[in-house]
Amino acid sequence: MLRSLTRAAASHQSWQQKLTTISSLSYSSKAPRPTPTSKPAADILFDEQDRLRRLAADEKDPSLDVGPNGRPLFSSAPSLSHLTTKDTCTYFKLKKEALDAVLPEGLPMGMVKEFQDSMRTALLVRRSFLDLRDNFRRVVDPPMWSPAGKGVKVRKQVVLDGPVSCGKSIALAMLVQWAREEGWLVFYVPKGKEWTHGGFFYKHPQTGLWDTPVQAENVLKARLRISLSVLLMLVYLHDFLKYNESYLKQLPCQILDPIPLGEGAGVGWLKDVDSLAIPEGTMLYELVKTGIEQTHAAVGVVVRLRKELSLVKDMPVLFAIDQYNNWFTFSEYEEPVTIRSCRPIHARELTMVKVFRSMMHDDMMVGAFSHSTAVGKLRKDLPDVPVDARVMFPRYGLDEAETVSHYYLRQRLIRRESFSEENWKKIYFLCNGNGTEMRGLLPFMR
Repeated sequence: MLRSLTRAAASHQSWQQKLTTISSLSYSSKAPRPTPTSKPAADILFDEQDRLRRLAADEKDPSLDVGPNGRPLFSSAPSLSHLTTKDTCTYFKLKKEALDAVLPEGLPMGMVKEFQDSMRTALLVRRSFLDLRDNFRRVVDPPMWSPAGKGVKVRKQVVLDGPVSCGKSIALAMLVQWAREEGWLVFYVPKGKEWTHGGFFYKHPQTGLWDTPVQAENVLKARLRISLSVLLMLVYLHDFLKYNESYLKQLPCQILDPIPLGEGAGVGWLKDVDSLAIPEGTMLYELVKTGIEQTHAAVGVVVRLRKELSLVKDMPVLFAIDQYNNWFTFSEYEEPVTIRSCRPIHARELTMVKVFRSMMHDDMMVGAFSHSTAVGKLRKDLPDVPVDARVMFPRYGLDEAETVSHYYLRQRLIRRESFSEENWKKIYFLCNGNGTEMRGLLPFMR
């Protein structure tokens, strides 16, 4: 009995202590302040300002620009056109100002992230890119003979496919840069998903398709920037006059049919006007400018621009579409069916996508899949795409990963005392050649 009373008293005392402890707590609705933590050693070691200072000092020491087995880490080629197979597994230096001028539509996110993390505007020269470039080079300038007597299959239409983060978008942007530097007229869409997502949309009563005037206006603005910075650089003949605005004014429209007008973004339809006349002698520059200034004609001008570019014979024309796979799935838009239900609108029902998506023509066209923006799984045989158009783009091979590791060591992403062949190979096999994952894991090499 005495033991029972003693245990009860002890239990009662412990409950009082717990209640006292609980009652002393604060019941404020505010979240508790995080306790200050010390900065990780890796962050202190690789502080951005300190790293920039060290990299600036490293530029004065050319002995650091050494890749695997003592090979040069950087290519000496002056342009993308001069790159050969001997330059594979080296880095090609670029200038940010030149990139912004030749790619006014913007750089792919993979390229931007690579430049930010490495703190240098340089890209790896890969054999897969050289094969892609040489394919379109042979289309325009077929060789008189082929090595070893074997003909190389040339494709006018190419679809770049492959696993995530294998470099498809970067290769496409490099192809566009090369083509424009060679004097080609390139219609480049770096974000094909934007053609099927966002903005204002409506169903055109004449075509039965869905128009997106906001996207059309953005496309025309980009085309106008290309016209002023790149089309002016496209030589009418190889050794013709300098690049200036007069060239655009000398490119006449070859199709004079009226352009159908649509609903303006936020302004509705025009009254008693359903088409825009194209007078004889209208130049391509005036056509594009009209589409920008008159939102009712934006979609119609983009459609007409596609047809006009197919008729250009004085210079090579290339259509380059990134995130091309988004044009084969459902868009973000929906059509009301009943009061409580809507029907998803497929990308093929959008006017601009329908006009630009097909590869069943004789024009040069390359589309790149972007699995990071994929909204659905695609079948192997795509509609409006040649059966043999798909080309699998590989991830890093072992030799490429070795060069990449030495490059990141040169750019102080990796600690020199921790760098070894065994360590970078471990990360390579762990990432299965994924370039983005390798760039994120290599700084943690210990």
